[in-house]
Amino acid sequence: MIKLKNANQLARMRNAGRIVAETLSLIREHAKPGVTTLELDRIAEKYIRAQGAIPAFKGYNGFPATLCTSVNEQVVHGIPGLRSLESGDIISIDCGALIEGYFGDAAVTLPIGEVGEDLQKLLRVTEESLLLGIAQANAGNRLYDVSNAIQTHVESNGFSVVRDYVGHGIGKAMHEDPQIPNFGKPGRGPRLEVGMALAIEPMVNMGTYEVQTLKDRWTVVTKDNRPSAHFEHTVAITENGLEVLTRC
Repeated sequence: MIKLKNANQLARMRNAGRIVAETLSLIREHAKPGVTTLELDRIAEKYIRAQGAIPAFKGYNGFPATLCTSVNEQVVHGIPGLRSLESGDIISIDCGALIEGYFGDAAVTLPIGEVGEDLQKLLRVTEESLLLGIAQANAGNRLYDVSNAIQTHVESNGFSVVRDYVGHGIGKAMHEDPQIPNFGKPGRGPRLEVGMALAIEPMVNMGTYEVQTLKDRWTVVTKDNRPSAHFEHTVAITENGLEVLTRC
């Protein structure tokens, strides 16, 4: 069941979204060659807690860290550790925060040092697909209008969208209805309404859309070991139109 949010609830989600956005901006400043993913995780946790919030991912279904840090062929759910980032890498940073009983969730994929043109294109197209999907998240549209906008842009640029992981509703729980695939035919799915809060998150692979999970039971990688990118925003459909809650 899709849970609609009132103005008071959206105000709390706006606060959670702000903290997530500020955390990602801080991580962007520190994500450079030589830094470890664990160092990034500690920076994020310190900042989130300083805002009076709780790292939403830490302990969620047993996940051990504040951030998901997914490097190169890792798609999502990478566990921070002692891996040092190198020039030419890309890293997806997925971050969530919980404050006053409501969640915010967003992700960005960052280039480390100098990256090749193919990776630059992958990042650009993935972020563009997110913005195109968000543009369809208006009251009166269908959910799969969002999905189709993402898929069409990604595939027209020669990439593929992950099928096994999707976006989601968000609010008092990290994951609520509806699920939001990054593929599908337009004009289908539930009608979008004022009060919906959605975490829209294209995961885009340079090669095949097929993925698999590593032995750590968390880290998802591409089956062909080619790079993947991930961008996400939490958005709300309000009386005044669409609002991106996780944009600085």
